[in-house]
Amino acid sequence: QVQLVESGGGLVQAGGSLRLSCAGSGRTLNGNAMGWFRQAPGRGREFVAALTWNGGSTYADSVKDRFTIARDNPKNTVHLQMNSLKPEDTAVYYCAASLYANLARPWRTQDYNYWGQGAQVTVSS
Repeated sequence: QVQLVESGGGLVQAGGSLRLSCAGSGRTLNGNAMGWFRQAPGRGREFVAALTWNGGSTYADSVKDRFTIARDNPKNTVHLQMNSLKPEDTAVYYCAASLYANLARPWRTQDYNYWGQGAQVTVSS
């Protein structure tokens, strides 16, 4: 059974930075597509970023050039570096893992098989 645990969330002022981490256990995730999603109060789960097994990345337009997704294979961990944070980035952030190495449409929640419990990110103005 795969488990994903997010960490690194918190409260930050607008313009600041945070780094989220997603640690996997139960199996290696180095050959799997990984994704980050977020959900703000009263809204649906929104795609943020995704990473293929060999490092190809996809970003939502709203975070492009501010956020970076990356793997740490020896630690079976995926990170989301978030810079130039805005109040509209406030949400619970979820890590997700797919059983597939690549996803043609990485923004679809239904293509991910495992989810973390979420980490709160709050950006104050």
